[in-house]
Amino acid sequence: MWRSVRGQRRKSQGGHFCADWLVVHDAGKRNLIRWLEVAFSAGSVQTSAADRRKARHAVSQRNSGPDVSPSSNASSDALAFLSATALAQLIGQKRITSFELTAHYIERIERFDSTLNAVVVRDFERALEAAKLADASLARGHRLGPLHGLPMTVKETFDVSGLPTTWGVPEQRDHLAQSDAMVVERLRAAGAHVMGKTNVPLRLGDWQSYNDIYGTTCNPWDAARSPGGSSGGAAAALAAGLTCLEFAPDIGGSIRSPSHFCGVYGHKPTYGIVPMQGHSHSGVISAPDLNVVGPMARSADDLALALDVAAGPDRLRSPGWRLALPPPKTRTLRGLRVAIWANEDAVPTSSEISDRVLEVGAALARAGAVVSDRARPPQSRQGTRTTLTSACWGRRGSSICPMLIMSRSSGRQRRSTRTTTRHWRSCGVLAFWITALGPITMKRGTETAYGGVLSLTTGMW
Repeated sequence: MWRSVRGQRRKSQGGHFCADWLVVHDAGKRNLIRWLEVAFSAGSVQTSAADRRKARHAVSQRNSGPDVSPSSNASSDALAFLSATALAQLIGQKRITSFELTAHYIERIERFDSTLNAVVVRDFERALEAAKLADASLARGHRLGPLHGLPMTVKETFDVSGLPTTWGVPEQRDHLAQSDAMVVERLRAAGAHVMGKTNVPLRLGDWQSYNDIYGTTCNPWDAARSPGGSSGGAAAALAAGLTCLEFAPDIGGSIRSPSHFCGVYGHKPTYGIVPMQGHSHSGVISAPDLNVVGPMARSADDLALALDVAAGPDRLRSPGWRLALPPPKTRTLRGLRVAIWANEDAVPTSSEISDRVLEVGAALARAGAVVSDRARPPQSRQGTRTTLTSACWGRRGSSICPMLIMSRSSGRQRRSTRTTTRHWRSCGVLAFWITALGPITMKRGTETAYGGVLSLTTGMW
């Protein structure tokens, strides 16, 4: 992983930082904090708001329990990187107020995000007002829900009343949402409030996060690299401690790939269990096939908490069905069957990556899982290649291929699409489906400059 040593960025012996994060999560988090503090030390903290100064002062006067307040530099980073579940508990225990936590995250956004460019739509004043209301409600003994008082962000493509929803399309620059998306409604009903919205690529059709309206989002581990896409702004904000919870859509990896690039958690739910209303292009009512929306966070517990809040039929469908998922059959790895696909002749993979995949398999086996490196789908290699080739290139205008969606956009984007298409074909079409790009070098103000390919153990579709 990248770390700062006397102001110089060097690569540690751990190898590829995304793979290292999977193994040394806590150590990686501490290194990320140190890297951010050095890399962004030139940024100024805007502390002109009297309310924010009062918030820090109020917490500094509190003597009961461990000091988790944003008033102390030593505890400030620890607070920002706590899970949403832990932060909700602190608010419920009145060890910190919603207003103090919201002001703390706002200050971090103002301090660090000028370099990252992750939270591109900001709604700070309304968020602070909502935090005051949450604190007043708790003082009366009324808890709104499991997310009571939590400040969070959502992807730019979710409607939030009064805020722009553009999908990165310049022609939609002035479009303001008239109401909240249903997911946002449910998050608010559970007690959360929205501080802002995070960046996306044009029409969500890329594995980076750049558009002509908001510009380029950088990876907080290394600002010269991409945080992934299409939820790169969400993943970067979580990894940098600018928010504690996010929601995003996923068709072909928009939650999973940025989570991987930035070392955070993301979940693509089963199709249809989380309502899509309020997450669509202007004038579009029906939800696209395959698309879902789900949570992103810094812990698996947070994913489960957020999914419990958001899942269930929408108002139109609720008379016809209800969601009643059984509890998981197991809570340990013991006995679970895991297939490892570290190498594939059709898609040559570097030993650095394949060796790390094998290490993950060995760790799972030590934890009691039944691991196999020979288990494969019951289909021939040629059959698999034919299926994926026809899906990726054979359906003109297919909605399941981001590259084909992009081909209907601007001239500059079409030129980028042709370059990207040649790249994937030169790699072998199968690479598009069973591998994902690692954090890649970006060119500021342009589309992605693609770098090396990083294997994933889960399929992209």
